[in-house]
Amino acid sequence: MKKLVISKENPNGILMDLTPEELSQRELDLTYIEELKQDKINKEARIASAKAKLEALGLTTDEIKDTFGL
Repeated sequence: MKKLVISKENPNGILMDLTPEELSQRELDLTYIEELKQDKINKEARIASAKAKLEALGLTTDEIKDTFGL
């Protein structure tokens, strides 16, 4: 994996290999992003489940929105 390093000496930039530490951090960042995505998917599923349960109890969509903001 490469990175573009721009400096006064190289205003157009120079491609350099990532250090082992940078590669490790990149993997951690990608893992964190995937966890955030999964958390969002799980939250949306929980909200949909709660909404379906409220509708099964007889609440209308407007009542659910007004009361719970769902």
